[in-house]
Amino acid sequence: MTTDVISEVKDGIAIWRMNRLDTRNAISDGKMIDDLVSLAEQAQKDSQIRVVILTGNGPAFSSGGNVKKIRQEMTDSNKTPHELAAWYREGIQRIPLAFEALDVPIIAAVNGPAIGAGCDLTCMCDIRIAAQSARFAESFVKLGIIPGDGGSWLLPRAIGLAKASEMAFTGDPISAEEALSFGLVSRVVADDQLMDEALALAKRIAVNPPVSVRMTKQLIREGQSTDLPTHLQMAAVMQAVSHRTNDHREAMEAIFEKRQGVFNGR
Repeated sequence: MTTDVISEVKDGIAIWRMNRLDTRNAISDGKMIDDLVSLAEQAQKDSQIRVVILTGNGPAFSSGGNVKKIRQEMTDSNKTPHELAAWYREGIQRIPLAFEALDVPIIAAVNGPAIGAGCDLTCMCDIRIAAQSARFAESFVKLGIIPGDGGSWLLPRAIGLAKASEMAFTGDPISAEEALSFGLVSRVVADDQLMDEALALAKRIAVNPPVSVRMTKQLIREGQSTDLPTHLQMAAVMQAVSHRTNDHREAMEAIFEKRQGVFNGR
């Protein structure tokens, strides 16, 4: 068990809880970054993990960057631009790359404010559910900086260019209901129902054949950057593989026998 991110796995569902209450779960600290990257790499290798839920302990999902550390490491330091760029590449930019490489679906259960890099962290996930108390802000301009964690790539893909530009250019926070209208989250629930809703959704995903779920995520992700002919070729190959899995045969038998399928990822 890690300190900055607490992980538990039950019935194929991994729950990752960011656990830095002293910084409102700021993710720019090295240990938080290391934990999230390590957990993503482990989940990719673990065929027993079928869904991940990412949330925060305490009243915040994530405050984003640790402002005190940013001031110490960046603003008041004598690092060169080359050294500062390396600080991002070797630090927080490892998270979107690790999440992008993870075939397991990730649900962000946004339990409170998701600010700056915290907002971008939700965009690294596949599905976002927000508590009523959640707030979102692409607030980098308020600090005179830009989204150094990939937010300018992630946010437009989540909500479209116009809304992403509005959030990024103003830096203003939006409520959970506004996030729903923007398409940033798929649903808003009462604070005390957030994890129940996230777990219910995770269970609906986890009962499906895991190889099919992982390949579906791969296709959805690849479809964001490939042309249609290339995408169709990938889909044909993955579909051919799917037809030769035991889980496909089990799914077909379960349909005809009018029962719930039992899938083992083979």
